[in-house]
Amino acid sequence: MNLIGNIIWLIFGGFIVAIEYFIAGFVLCVTIIGIPFGIQCFKIGILTLMPFGREVREVPGQTGCLSTIFNIIWIFIGGIWIALTHLVFGILLAITIIGLPFAKQHFKLMSLSFTPFGKDIY
Repeated sequence: MNLIGNIIWLIFGGFIVAIEYFIAGFVLCVTIIGIPFGIQCFKIGILTLMPFGREVREVPGQTGCLSTIFNIIWIFIGGIWIALTHLVFGILLAITIIGLPFAKQHFKLMSLSFTPFGKDIY
């Protein structure tokens, strides 16, 4: 079931969103200051390619002050807008019964895109 969900996800927009995350990651990695943020974009892009069957967990021991500071910077730079976009798409998909599994994936992406530092994908 996860394979079918991932294939449908990729066909109906997941591939385009993943490419956007990868492009943003490459642009951020051009500068030395943006490298940590670019790595987080790559992490979100990988999850966007295959969201079904994966989960996002807090990494124990990585919730130090550096992760918190980077999350605050991420939110101000654009994380809030990315998270709101996933929230809107999740709500729109949740309205339809057939879109509920995809809405759940958007909510998962929303939580990761709001504060990506200190989280890992399993």
